[in-house]
Amino acid sequence: MNEVLAALCRRNHGVVTRRQAGQVVPRWVLDDAVRAGRLRRVLPSVYVAAELIDDTRPGASHLSDLDPRLSRRAVLAHVDGRAAFSHTTALDVWGLREQPRDETRHLTVPHGVGIRGRAGLRVHHRQAFTVGPPQVVVRDGAPVTRLERALVESWPLLPATDRPAPLILAVNDRLTTADRIGTALDDLPRLTDRAAVRTLLTKLAVGCRSQLEIWGHDHVFVGAGMPDFRRQFAVQVHGRTCYLDVYAERERVDFELDGAASHGSARQREVDLRRDALLATVGIQVVRFAHRRRVCEPQQVRHEILAILDKRRRSS
Repeated sequence: MNEVLAALCRRNHGVVTRRQAGQVVPRWVLDDAVRAGRLRRVLPSVYVAAELIDDTRPGASHLSDLDPRLSRRAVLAHVDGRAAFSHTTALDVWGLREQPRDETRHLTVPHGVGIRGRAGLRVHHRQAFTVGPPQVVVRDGAPVTRLERALVESWPLLPATDRPAPLILAVNDRLTTADRIGTALDDLPRLTDRAAVRTLLTKLAVGCRSQLEIWGHDHVFVGAGMPDFRRQFAVQVHGRTCYLDVYAERERVDFELDGAASHGSARQREVDLRRDALLATVGIQVVRFAHRRRVCEPQQVRHEILAILDKRRRSS
């Protein structure tokens, strides 16, 4: 490949547009590189160095042939500042869900901007949208819609079992709050399965921070006699902060929701025992319920919780 064109491609991390190439070399130089298979067209007037493409087909390539970061660079070159990543692509940019290579990339553009969708790329036109603050921020070098909007818009695009995870992770990592996501939800009254988003946000707002805790909230730590539990309650013990999964504050009992696999190793059991002993020094009793019991024996677990709490009240 022509040395000048090759240098331009390297500076752009493997991506070059016809307009950029035309500023440094004659048009025929780019066309020769494409005919020779050195560059591959992935979008109109956007080319990628062939050695970076995971594909053996001749001719044009698709976004799904590129790794996610390279495909985003190609898309950004194509839109030339007129769009921002959104929906599930925005979740990838925000670091909340890795977008599979063969999944459609999503862009949002102002209404009337002439960018069309194509294979592997979906374009959403939005009224009163501006590719800039406050609706768009720059993250990892790419313009992306605000986190709350991306979380809500992605909900109906994901498989039902995968929908809660990005919202839970975003709140856990303190990137946003349930209230802020709720405000974004208010702006999308026709969102598919909107009620389920609102239900999840309600659980996040009261302190649920995992699918395990949500299961407990729905099936175990409810019903007659149950107190108002504190979830993910922070306790300082001898200079260390411990977060209690489901805490009965009056009775000083912490119910830990051990996962199906995460607490199974000898090392993790040792960590759990040391933490439980530390909490015991300040009068907090730790009770652990295995994942299998919570799922298969919720009624029995509820009876045990009530009995433990009653015993603690009587002995206090």
